[in-house]
Order: sequence, then C-alpha cells, then structure tokens
Amino acid sequence: MNTVGPVINHPCTLCCRPTSMWCSRCQNAWYCTPEHLQTDWPRHRRECIPAANAQNYNMIATPPPAEQQLITVSAILFEPEEGVFIVSPSPSGASWTYPYHFPERPRIITVKCRPPQVPSQGMCPQPQIGVHFPHEQTESIVLTQGLNGEPLRFPLHLWYSPTALSRCAPINRAIYHITSGAAAKHWCGTVVVLKFNGSRRQGYSDAGSNDLPALSAYFLAYK
Repeated sequence: MNTVGPVINHPCTLCCRPTSMWCSRCQNAWYCTPEHLQTDWPRHRRECIPAANAQNYNMIATPPPAEQQLITVSAILFEPEEGVFIVSPSPSGASWTYPYHFPERPRIITVKCRPPQVPSQGMCPQPQIGVHFPHEQTESIVLTQGLNGEPLRFPLHLWYSPTALSRCAPINRAIYHITSGAAAKHWCGTVVVLKFNGSRRQGYSDAGSNDLPALSAYFLAYK
C-alpha cells in the first residue's frame, strides 16, 4: 500500500480504525487494509460506482468479480441406437460378425449449467450439453403438459438435434422403448431433458424417472 500524497484520515468502513486509504474504484469508501475491503466487498460492490477522476495514490485495488460457479443438476439422456459389431473367428478360419446394440433405456446423467451474468434478470442457467451433441446444433422445446393434458408444475426442457430429426436418423431406441414402439413417427437423434424448478423457468431442479410418463405421452403424440 502506498502512503505517498496528502494524508487525510477517515474511519475504516469495516472497523472504524483511522486510515488514509480508499477503494480505488469509487474513492468513496475507506479501508485500513486490503483484507477489510475484500471482506466488505459483497456489500460494498452494490454501491461501488467508479469515480470520474481516479488518483494514483492511497488506493486499495478493487477485488475482481467472483468467478461464476457452475450449477449441477440431474437430467435424462435418451440416446439413439448406436450399432457395433462383435467379430468372432470360427474354427475354419472365417469370421462371423454379430450385431450388438447399447441398452435401449434412458439414463440419468449429470449436467452442469452456467448461471446468467446478471442473476437479478431472472434468466435461466445455460446447460452445458455440447458433449452429447458433437458437431450438431441444438434446439429446445418446453413441455408444459403431461398425461391427459394436465399442466406440469415443473415444466420439462427438451434439447434435441434438428438435423437428426430432418434426416430421420439415427432412430432413438430409448424413446422407442418407453413408447413401446407405438408412436406414429419415430424420434431421431439424441435428446437431453432437464426439469425447470417452477413455472417461471428461472432455474433447474433434478429430473428423474418420475418424469418419464409425461415424456412418453409427448413422444407418443409426436408426428
């Protein structure tokens, strides 16, 4: 801390100890140590307005903005059929190939969501789901009705690949499974489903198996 310049003592905002150092950003709050500014920063940042003419002495650097913490929630993953083949050599020297498919059931996964830059704006966190849609653009649908058209208290947010839907491949076997193959049109491509924490859709809560009936009803009605 620099002590060059005119000495004007003011009480420290946090402990009232006399000090000649102030916040470098607003020059309107006084602190005896950088640690006291750091401690008071969660409160002071709401009133810290940058000064028009900042001086270069007797100042304490303003702490940098806190790094945003990612929010983790449970989501439902519906994967398309991904066929692989098992090669088995026969005694005669020839090889036989047997098709193998991954389990045809939805899975509960963990998704990290990035909070909005300004939480007070009421915007929903952005889910980080790119790993499930490599090299594909995503779009989303908000499902607000469940079985028999009843409103959902916690709407469901479906993320999907419009490219996979338009080319009708690959067929999503997990969705085929929960609809027992009775849908008029097969859904294609990966689907990730998150669950809003309320009708205002300002955040997510954990999705689970109890959300499958509403999803099944939606996919059955898809045309």
